[in-house]
Amino acid sequence: MPSPRTRRATVAGLVATATVLPLSGCGVLGIGGSNADLQIYSARHYDLEGAFKEFQDETGISVEFISGSDAELLQRIKAEGADGEADVFMTVDAGNLWNAAEQGVLEPVESAALTEAVPEDLRDSGNQWFGLAMRARTTMYNPDKVKPTDFDPTDTYAGLADPKWKGRLCMRDATSAYTQSLVASLIGLEGRDTTLATVKGWVGNGVDIKSNDVELLKAIDAGTCDVGITNHYYLARELKKKPDMKVKPFWASQEGAGTHVNISGAGVVKTSNNPAQAQQLIEWLATKGQSSFVDGNHEYPVNPSVKPEPLIADFGEFKRMPISAEAYGSQNAEAVKLLAEAGYK
Repeated sequence: MPSPRTRRATVAGLVATATVLPLSGCGVLGIGGSNADLQIYSARHYDLEGAFKEFQDETGISVEFISGSDAELLQRIKAEGADGEADVFMTVDAGNLWNAAEQGVLEPVESAALTEAVPEDLRDSGNQWFGLAMRARTTMYNPDKVKPTDFDPTDTYAGLADPKWKGRLCMRDATSAYTQSLVASLIGLEGRDTTLATVKGWVGNGVDIKSNDVELLKAIDAGTCDVGITNHYYLARELKKKPDMKVKPFWASQEGAGTHVNISGAGVVKTSNNPAQAQQLIEWLATKGQSSFVDGNHEYPVNPSVKPEPLIADFGEFKRMPISAEAYGSQNAEAVKLLAEAGYK
């Protein structure tokens, strides 16, 4: 008789074939093989293999993960239903985690280890998901052209709407999830009218839109832009290749609400056949496996007892803006509308 996993895979395969063929972006990245103990559906694409292999070697629990976009994987989980393969759903952006919980695909878990390891605003109040890695989206500048005292230390993001930055500012495009989450967080923090005025100020300063954070950092290094906003780990990656790069981070709004941060995180899928092992994996990633999970991508650990890797530790400590996953998720559509209204491309 086939194992429960094999039976489930057979039925789920039929569902996937009939319903989920459009999910062409999904890919299987196996460690433990198709009959692995745990199936992780992951929209996070940063250096996953090392941490999962370490978990597998340490615990004997085999792991396979299927990659795709957040929307693709959520659709797949819902399409597969009760006979689905997924044990753990892993994604980037607090709004996506909130959305997964809202759509009812995650199972609440009670875990003293996770409650202790993950700060309150980095986990779901109903214990349906838990943050595992943190990235800061902050101001970057060319030190040959900008002094730290040029920035508004209370509201640095709004400060970039000041006319003194006209013709000097680079940012990501309006379709970027990073841009949308930043604006959604500002709406949640400051309200729509204030945020609209800020974004209109960026547009009025002739913001130069870049297609990705690496391009933006290279423009600052080359002197094409004086200042911009990127995720911190992109700078770490570039500095590893070019240590003399003329770009430095300025931690935004340290005398105000703090620097905008976002997270990668995970939850146990409600239809998992192995919820105890799925919970064990998430607990391991938040505790003993934190460094293995975050260091390869130069992200910050969510666990305050774990030190960041040396390169980003050199960026210095900073106060972060508290995360409201509900604001990131529920305000995302409003952020898209606001960007369009402001003329932000």
